[in-house]
Amino acid sequence: IMRDVNNGWLIRYLHSNTASAFFFIVYLHIGRGMYYGSYRAPRTLVWTIGTVIFILMMATAFLGYVLPYGQMSLWGATVITNLMSAIPRVGQDIVEFIWGGFSVNNATLNRFFSLHFVLPFVLAALALMHLIVLHDTAGSGNPLGVSGNYERISFAPYFIFKDLITVFAFIFVLSLFVFFMPNVLGDSENYVMANPMQTPAAIVPEWYLLPFYVILRSIPN
Repeated sequence: IMRDVNNGWLIRYLHSNTASAFFFIVYLHIGRGMYYGSYRAPRTLVWTIGTVIFILMMATAFLGYVLPYGQMSLWGATVITNLMSAIPRVGQDIVEFIWGGFSVNNATLNRFFSLHFVLPFVLAALALMHLIVLHDTAGSGNPLGVSGNYERISFAPYFIFKDLITVFAFIFVLSLFVFFMPNVLGDSENYVMANPMQTPAAIVPEWYLLPFYVILRSIPN
């Protein structure tokens, strides 16, 4: 897409940097939910659906990270998929089924691309369910539980104006990354063509997957 498509560089950098921005906002959302205790009743189901959404987001991001098929993509896919081999008896069979062979290859990329395309639709359905359950249970507009009939600020134009400021600020910051420093959040090693005969000195995922990478590294062997 970088070489053969008109403005392909823009499409790729916009896609990759928007993914980072999306995860940044999601982590803020999770932090807000933990601060206000959104995991407690009556919002337990809302929190559970949100957790499922987060797990699927991680899977979607990982699948997308493999698709460029650079060094980090190849070895990241090899390491993560090989975790399945720890399952007794059937582990190695599962790994080879995911790979579509005996190593990460073109069949693996085709499967990962298909899943990377389909999962966002599943995420959209779950996000809609997340909102419906939220508004059917406790709502989200009054986290402190303050009640009263005192004068309140109307949604339009005050909150619309406030949200527009946030949207434009988001677009501005994202544009800075896309146009002036598109690779600052990536790994230069992933611009090296995948080579199964040469392992990178350090296999490190994207920043938004680092918490899970640290958990993985903390487990010996």
